[in-house]
Parts: sequence; structure tokens; C-alpha cells
Amino acid sequence: MHLTGMSLIGARSGAGTQESFRGFAPGTGTVLEPPFFVASSEEVNAAAAVSSKAFPIYASIPGSGRAHFLRAIAAKLQSAETELAERAHLETALPLPRLRSEIARTAGQLRLFASVVDEGSWSLPRIDHADSNRKPAAKPDIRSMLRPLGPVAVFGASNFPFAFSVAGGDTASALAAGNPVIVKAHPAHPGTSELVGRLIQESVVECGLPEGVFSLLFDSGPRVGEELVAHPLIKAGGFTGSFAAGRALFRIAANRPEPIPFYAEMGSTNPLFVLPRALASSGQKIAEDLYSSFTLGAGQFCTKPGLIFVGESAGLQDFFSALGAKVEESASFTLLTDRIRQSYDKTARDRERNTNVQVFTKAQIAPSGSACAAPAVVYRAEASVFMEDASLAEEMFGPSTLLIACKRKEEILECARRLHGHLTATIHGTAEDLQEYAELLPVLVTKVGRIIFNGYPTGVEVCHAMVHGGPFPSTADSRTTSVGTLAIHRFARPICYQDCPDALLPGELQENNPLNVWRLVDGEFTNARSC
Repeated sequence: MHLTGMSLIGARSGAGTQESFRGFAPGTGTVLEPPFFVASSEEVNAAAAVSSKAFPIYASIPGSGRAHFLRAIAAKLQSAETELAERAHLETALPLPRLRSEIARTAGQLRLFASVVDEGSWSLPRIDHADSNRKPAAKPDIRSMLRPLGPVAVFGASNFPFAFSVAGGDTASALAAGNPVIVKAHPAHPGTSELVGRLIQESVVECGLPEGVFSLLFDSGPRVGEELVAHPLIKAGGFTGSFAAGRALFRIAANRPEPIPFYAEMGSTNPLFVLPRALASSGQKIAEDLYSSFTLGAGQFCTKPGLIFVGESAGLQDFFSALGAKVEESASFTLLTDRIRQSYDKTARDRERNTNVQVFTKAQIAPSGSACAAPAVVYRAEASVFMEDASLAEEMFGPSTLLIACKRKEEILECARRLHGHLTATIHGTAEDLQEYAELLPVLVTKVGRIIFNGYPTGVEVCHAMVHGGPFPSTADSRTTSVGTLAIHRFARPICYQDCPDALLPGELQENNPLNVWRLVDGEFTNARSC
């Protein structure tokens, strides 16, 4: 495919402003072609208008039609895997095997949501039949289900050029629910974004869907995204990125004349607790696996374990020795952008100026010529310091983690109580540990969205039961998830029909159940053809 650098507005290409930017190869420092033209305010308006026009048509398409569309996008992604992975590799320096795996994951997400809308019960159809004989007043016929919200603004993420970007989970779940989508491409991988956007644009046409079901806008700064969230025709937003950007956009969404839901996933430090008996029996293995986890993807995962709580134990020195050895022998890592590298360096300087924080171990191997190279580093602080210094709980995006030394059980529990919201928490413990530290789990349930036992948080399985969310500040709304099929509920709202003629009802609520979906009928779940 030929890159044009132009935004995609429905079925056409934009013209852009005179302002442009280029992609950047973090591995070599090379500026990439072509230039990408920043969308104008008029193009933001045009994308919102064509999206709003498409909404009532797309929302009325049966789940089987939307499923066909999602599967078509998935097939196109996988057919273009080589071209997509090669451009993404240039723009991110992420290894090709990782990128091919991510394309497969993205296609799998699309197919998973296709199966959900094909089956249909995600919309939670409920029917309470009329009872004309009820006294003192007759009971009306009441039916309800979830219906789409309207055009959704989606923001691409820097660290996942496929799975959390143009065709990623937010786009898949919003399209599955029946909403048109306008994506604000991430400037870290604009070429990858255009390639994927054109595949979706082609799928819209080939599936006979109305123009405006999908649009893609470019910008290297915040203006286009801010205008998009503020636009009166946009009805919801999905975001994955930094706390500062997510919080700013969330405020815009909340302060509109008509506030809209804005689902922001804003990062996390993901505390990991190593309990005494697990440390004593498996300290070396835990250290080696921990290193692999916090350096995976150069530490640029929102699920990276960035806080490690360890207590006094017979295995503590083995743990320290193994972790130190892994870090010291590691090569430098290439970060996604120069901005991320600068932020990593600044946070490192701040930590090293903190007299209560020590550099436990740091990679000594010189950078290998990468323009955005960063060394792995592990810091160490006492539990008492962590409980008094809120800055230590902040995310450090890159190949680093912070050890918190706890002298006794109560310090571990008190550190857990003082945590703010995170996406995940992990507990390494034997059966005896888990019994002795039984108070820990109820505390963590109030702090995170996912709790891992004797594993690591950097793998997020895409499945029905997955929760990728958590209390603020990890997300803007702890009641939702951005991974897993529950994500579809973010972009829908309940609609109730009272005494509505059967022919006017959506198929999910019609009396003879033409879609054969599971429904709650008079308080009982059934998929019977007639209720």
C-alpha cells in the first residue's frame, strides 16, 4: 500500500493543514517518509458529521452484519501482516516476531467480538410481559436491552501499534456495539496507523456499510484529540496512554455542555508481593522471571511490575544476587520514542537524587548505537520511605523496577493499604504464605482490577473473563475493562420499550426471538423461540 500521509474521513482522504510531521525510527534515529499532514478543524468537523450520519444506519445492522465486518478487518490485517509488521518495526523498533504476534492478537480480538455480537446476548435483552389482570393497576409490557451510544473517539497507544491502536480493542468493542469510530492516530507510528486505517476503510466499502463508520485523523500534538472529545457529535471516548494526557481529555469530556463517558487507561505500577516462604524456596527463579517481566517490551507495558515488595527471608540474598546478575549482564533497551526516553532519563535522575532511594543495580553495557537507548535499572527503598513518599508509586515507563524492603509482615500489609489504584497486583506465595497473609488479598481487591498468583502481570489474555482496568488513577472508571468482551458494554446504554408493537422492536426483543439469543424473560433466562 502507498502511504499518503493524509487523514481518512469516511470514504475519502483529507487535505490536512500546512503543518506536518514525520515518523521516526527510534532504533537508528532516522526520520521516515512520507510527511503526515495534521488534520484541520474543518476535517475534525467533517469526520464527526459523516460519522453521525452513519450512526443510525450502522446501529440498526444486525449483529451478524457487524460480525461480518469485524471478521473482514481481521482477515485483511493478517493478509497484510508482512507489510504492517515491517513498517511498525521501523517506527517502533519492536522486534518483528513480537509485531507479528500482536497482529495475530489484534485479529483475534476482532474475531472474538464478532462471535459476541453474532450470538447476541451481550446486549442483555430483558422482557417482562404485561399482566392486564394485575390489581390495583394493570402491568404494562416492558422490554429493554443495550443499544449503541453514537460516534466514538478512540486514541491510539504508543506501545501497542496494533492491539491498542487503530484496529485495537477500543475500536473493535465500539464497532461491535454498533458505534462508528473516529481514531486519533498516535504520532509515534503514523505509517502503521494509515496502513491499518486503509484496510478498515476498504472493509467498510466491501461490506456495504455506510460511509462514516470509520475515520482516521492525524496530529503530532493534542489539538485534534481535544477538538474531537469536545465535539458535540461525539458520544464517548476510549484512550490508552499517559496519566497527564488521559486526565486532560477526561476533563474535556466531563466539562462539555453534554458530558460524555471517557474511558481512559492511564498506566499503572502493578505491585508485586513476594512472600517469605516463596522467597525462601524459589527466590532465584522469581528474580530471573521478574527481570524478564519488567524488561519485556523494554518495560513499556502498562502491566509492567514496577513495585516489588519483599520481606526478610532465608532466600532474600539469592533473590538479590540473581536479580543483580540479570540486570548487570543485560544490553541496553530501545525505547519507542525520544520523548519516552527523555522522560525515563528524567525520572531516573529524580530517583537518584532522592537520598532515601538507592540504585540497587544498573546495566553497565554501553548503548549499542540506538537513538533511544536506555539501560535496565533496579532501585531500592525501605518500606517506611515508600509509605511517606508518594512519588515512588508513580509509573516509570521503561526497563526499571523498585524494590521495597519490608522488615515484617505488618509493613507489607500497610504498604498494600497505602497503594492507590493499579491495573494489577501479583502475589508470590506458598499455600502457607497465603494462609499467613490472608489479610493481603481483601486489601488488594480494593486496589486493582486483576490479581495474579505466582505469575507475572505482563501477559494480558484476551478472553471473556479478562479485566484490564482498575481504580483511579490507573483508569478513569474502575467499573470497566479495555480488554475482554465486557469492554463492549462501555459503548452501549440501556433502552426500554414499553407496550411497543412487536414489529417495531429490535430482533433481540421480539416475541418469537428470531435471533435465538438468551434473554431474561419474566425473571428466567431462556433462548426459547417463543416466550
